[in-house]
Amino acid sequence: MSELVPEIVRIPPGYLPNPLIPQSYDEFRGTDTPLVIDNGSTNLRFGFATSAQPFSATNVVAKFRERKSNKPLLLFGDAIDVESGARSQARTPWEGDVLLNFDALENALDYAFIHLGIDTPSIEHPLIMTERLCSPLHSRSLTSELVFELYSAPSLTYCVDSIMSFYHNNLPPASSPFTSDGIAVSFNAASTSVIPILNGKGLMSHAKRIPWGATQANEYLLKLIQLKYPTFPTRVTTAHTGWLLQNKCEFATDYTELIRSMKDPLNLKSREIIVQFPFAAPTTEEKTEEELARIAERRREQGKKLQEIAAKARLEKLMQKETDLQSLTNLREKRDEENKKEWAMTLKSEGFDSDAALDAAIKKLEVDLRKSRKKDAEGDDMEEEPPSFPLVDVPDADEQLKEKKRQKLMKAGWEARERARREKEREREEREAEEKREEDERSQDLQGWAAKLRKEHDTLINKIKDRARRKAALTDRKSAAAQARMKNIANLAADERVPKKRRKNGGEDTFGADDADWAIYRKIASELTSLKSNTVDSSDEEEDLLNLQTVEQKLLTHDPSFTEEHTHASLTSQRSALLSAFRPQYDEGDVEGKSRIHLNIERWRVCEAWFSPSMAGVDSAGLGEVLQTILSRFSDAEKGRLVKRVFVTGGPSQLPGLVPRLHASLRPILSPDMPLKITKAADPFLDAWKGMADFAQTEEFRTVGVTKAEYEEWGGERIKRWWGGNWNWTVPAGSA
Repeated sequence: MSELVPEIVRIPPGYLPNPLIPQSYDEFRGTDTPLVIDNGSTNLRFGFATSAQPFSATNVVAKFRERKSNKPLLLFGDAIDVESGARSQARTPWEGDVLLNFDALENALDYAFIHLGIDTPSIEHPLIMTERLCSPLHSRSLTSELVFELYSAPSLTYCVDSIMSFYHNNLPPASSPFTSDGIAVSFNAASTSVIPILNGKGLMSHAKRIPWGATQANEYLLKLIQLKYPTFPTRVTTAHTGWLLQNKCEFATDYTELIRSMKDPLNLKSREIIVQFPFAAPTTEEKTEEELARIAERRREQGKKLQEIAAKARLEKLMQKETDLQSLTNLREKRDEENKKEWAMTLKSEGFDSDAALDAAIKKLEVDLRKSRKKDAEGDDMEEEPPSFPLVDVPDADEQLKEKKRQKLMKAGWEARERARREKEREREEREAEEKREEDERSQDLQGWAAKLRKEHDTLINKIKDRARRKAALTDRKSAAAQARMKNIANLAADERVPKKRRKNGGEDTFGADDADWAIYRKIASELTSLKSNTVDSSDEEEDLLNLQTVEQKLLTHDPSFTEEHTHASLTSQRSALLSAFRPQYDEGDVEGKSRIHLNIERWRVCEAWFSPSMAGVDSAGLGEVLQTILSRFSDAEKGRLVKRVFVTGGPSQLPGLVPRLHASLRPILSPDMPLKITKAADPFLDAWKGMADFAQTEEFRTVGVTKAEYEEWGGERIKRWWGGNWNWTVPAGSA
């Protein structure tokens, strides 16, 4: 099988904006050619209705004070990217999906009129402008006030952008009315709208809007990347994620099946895209061979010194433990010589509460000494002649005191090694006897022996899993384990054996009188210790892992049904392989690797939020549910006319896989004999403007606009009823 190499892409650099070059106005001076303005939340598109293409600019404005001349500047569109200080002051006319910042709208219209070369005191052309579905009357009123009061336009017409895009892609013949049927699905920046169209009229009373658009998808992708790479060395911005959303994300026909198929690490890795961010390679200083040799020699000397210091510390610690063990053993021998009262006083003076505490301390010291001697004797199997210590039994003398102390220390170390050798030899004999007994048992009943070891193998794995699960649960304060620990602490703090009145008056605290108190205390202490440690430093856990390796080795050797796939390492690596494929780990010094983002699941998850907004935390129905709700309001005949032309427009409609995903959502809710056709806008970015330009050149356009005289008589909330407007939603009194 050939190696799967994922695609590696690089974030493109920015581009300098085009300079503002005013156009010639002579061609349109003195005419009533309509002026078409597509006021989008991302781009502002404007131009005369007879123009072939509109002018376009980013719909963002910033007030900025130039540093050198200290003059205030008003920047619009791509010019904001030239000054880094102006980016923080940038704002758009839109707040989400509602037009609210009318100062910014005024600046945008000024930019458009200046760019078109209009030099008259007022705008002498009828205006047609887009607005969002369900625009509030307050927003429309202030927009009308701006157009009529400031620019003195002769008339203003509002229309919904998705219907205009539908109109342009289904233009009727010349001098014929618009009678097309269909459903217009518009993917906007801050929302997604669905409008049914029958007999060429948008049925706004049946339209729906989802509060999820390209802006929310962009922010959702940024959040997913930040959660996946919390310590990413380079700042990831919304501009980066916007480019990734437009170029690398796509819809999945069956998202659940796609996620299920990506449980295979190879499949997950083959579909991922690696995004390489800029990075600065570290500079390394090359050293000569002599310098490297000196450094290596210095490290060897330092290592020897550290080993000597560690060996001396271990020996002193071992001697101290032996001394403590001897003193505790002597103390225990006095138990039979003293009466109960004297013995209790002796224990209390030595710091023990009971005989059980003394026996536990002695047992712990014996276990620690046995482990220490075993470790010291691991690499010391060679026989050595017993050294002589002539000064040990000689009475103390001033001139020999230092040498005598040294010989005592050496003698104690030699005796400890001898005891460790004897202990090791005894353990070797016991191990050989156990191996012989196990071999006899295996030869007599192989299946029974293998079943017993399998049971032991499962028990050890469950113990390791339970320990890891409990350690993870203790880190969550809302988990049952953490709450039980806090309950134990609260029970210890509020001892019920002391009455409340006595506790208030400073009654005697009886904590420790019962051995159960100390059991709970030790349990809490062990939990806190395991909570603080990030590595496998528990002796019980190390012992379980060693026993598990031993059992697995025996099963692999003698049990044919037990393979490498059943081992703990293989079971753990299966999940590790999936995690490493989801987010590969790079070495500490790999700067290039650490500046990479691996996109796999996120490419489809972000787009799936249009059909399941709840996965991104938005309490709303998805696009498939909205389409089903709208279609359920029509008869079968009308439903068949609508689904013959499901029209999608807007920037995100160009993402791959949208048409199959819509088809998979609509086909199950339609009868088998009902035809379904889904089409895309020819140019989702310009079709709305082109549709308005087409409509502005018809005779009907003259009858649907609000004139300045009507505005002055009826106010800014006046609208006209027509097939491309919002008239079904809010109709003020007296509107025609």
